[in-house]
Amino acid sequence: MTLRYALLALLTAQPMTGYDLAKSFHVSVGHVWHAPDSQIYPELKRMLADGFIEGESVPWGAASTKTRYSITDAGVDAFARWMDEKVEYVHERDPMRLRAAYFEWSDPAAARARLREHIAHYELLRAQWQAQLDAIRDHSHPIIARRLASDTRHEPEAIVAFKVFTYEGFVDRADGEIAWARRGLALLDDLDDISTKS
Repeated sequence: MTLRYALLALLTAQPMTGYDLAKSFHVSVGHVWHAPDSQIYPELKRMLADGFIEGESVPWGAASTKTRYSITDAGVDAFARWMDEKVEYVHERDPMRLRAAYFEWSDPAAARARLREHIAHYELLRAQWQAQLDAIRDHSHPIIARRLASDTRHEPEAIVAFKVFTYEGFVDRADGEIAWARRGLALLDDLDDISTKS
């Protein structure tokens, strides 16, 4: 159900076609809630049926149309209620830490390779999250620019500040993951030294 509220969050900025929603999703809320297009379009149909959004046909190209979705009052109310609900945390599933807990079973070279892959993965994510953070801070992110231009309910400073807060958390998470994996590499080196001496 969280996908529904991620889509409603985007539609609070402005009406969008399914294509525009999917594109905007992947460069904004998709960083906090992953969903492929194959889940987005069926959810839009359910949201229409539930009265959270409405659709209107708009011209698309020379001879076709697309549906542009806008959030309804019921959708705004549902989104506001969801925002105030207690967060239901999911049980942890961390394949890297599961492996790390049993690295004694792994060839040290393979363990090092897994840790270096972890570092590379989070360095890439960190760069992406930092780019988003920079674009939010300077208001060049297209969704932030649209929201600042259209949102009359909230203070512009608050709109930006909460997005900055969120992406700073992502950058901190990446820094933590990279530091953790580097400690793992140092641990492997220490254990190699111990086994060499014994």
